[in-house]
Amino acid sequence: MTGHWLVAAVTVQGGRLGGVNALEVLPWARPLTWLFQVMPVFFLVGGYANAASWSSHQRRGGDGASWVRSRMFRLLWPTVVFVVILTVAAGLGRAVGLDSDLVRDGAWVAAIGLWFLAVYIAVVALAPILISWQRRWGHGRTILLLAVWVAVADLSRLVFEVSYVAWSTYLLAWLAVHQLGVAWRDGALTGSRWMAWLLAGGGVLSLLLLTGLGPYAVSMVGTVGPGLANTAPPTLALLALAVTQTGLVLLLRGPADRWLVRPRPWAAVVAVNSVVLTVYLWHMVPILVVVPALVLTGVLPQYPIGSAAWLLLRLPWMLALAIVLAALVAVFARGERARLRGPEATQPDESPWGKARLAGGVLACLAGLIGLAATSFAGLAPTAVPIVELTALATGLLLVGLRVPIIGRLRARRG
Repeated sequence: MTGHWLVAAVTVQGGRLGGVNALEVLPWARPLTWLFQVMPVFFLVGGYANAASWSSHQRRGGDGASWVRSRMFRLLWPTVVFVVILTVAAGLGRAVGLDSDLVRDGAWVAAIGLWFLAVYIAVVALAPILISWQRRWGHGRTILLLAVWVAVADLSRLVFEVSYVAWSTYLLAWLAVHQLGVAWRDGALTGSRWMAWLLAGGGVLSLLLLTGLGPYAVSMVGTVGPGLANTAPPTLALLALAVTQTGLVLLLRGPADRWLVRPRPWAAVVAVNSVVLTVYLWHMVPILVVVPALVLTGVLPQYPIGSAAWLLLRLPWMLALAIVLAALVAVFARGERARLRGPEATQPDESPWGKARLAGGVLACLAGLIGLAATSFAGLAPTAVPIVELTALATGLLLVGLRVPIIGRLRARRG
């Protein structure tokens, strides 16, 4: 969130809004993305948490379908709220005569994080199979196989100029990081402190070689700078960053545990995690509020990107965005905190039809989310409504078995 806000540079020329990624004009800032690109940590911790949850679910006699369904509920309901509101807002913007390109750009900015959510949903859906397989086949071999495939995909682009193979790394690269978290949970990375140092040191050395002498871009965000972009799709250099961060996480785990024994820090962690998906989904929307309120009005003046004045104004810019985001989270976080587990989320359904329905629902949700992210909630034409994408998402929700909370409460009262 902080990285997105820092690099978002809004411009006003001739009364028209524009924007640029500050990394495109500030080469010195690109190495800082090694700190701000924390998606590897999220997938790492996600693997740890999913492995623990899946083991507990198995001990209680649960099956894979019921586990996946229960994990989908917290992910999907806040996302549904976000998608519906953003779709309506985009439609209203066009209806009142706002420039269609401006509406489309605004929707793209607001929905910039949907790609990650789609990938994470796919990873969660595959987690029971991959966790069980990795525990049988071996942690090292599983992760190495995924990493080798990412390297092959990179070679297909660099040597043979074949790009379609690399699209698979949108899933497989993040799966590799997720499975690192599984290995961590199972103790494969914690037998000796030297393992943490090996991962951190080996990862950063590989990262320096791949970006310094190799063909990869220094930036770990976007497609800026010379060299092979590292996130679209993910590359071997991004995996090297993930390994580095894994080592650092393992080294910091002890001090963090001792700090979090204190009630106040732990309460803060619990509070933030209870709304973390809401924060993630809505964190770019404040830009659409602050820009017309403070930038267009001149309250936040324009200075050359990277100048001392521009850097200084990042502080009030970030503060204004944080205030707006806090208000949005206060309004929309209730949906994330709500318990959304209906009967199908807690009762196993081992029938082939139940599993097929869940698989179809996950695929439909993925298709809808990816389509919405790709079309910026505007379909193929500037004035269109993304009917196909919304229909896919709605169908997926029905197949997965999502229950709207108010309907569940009404049924419970009748019962």
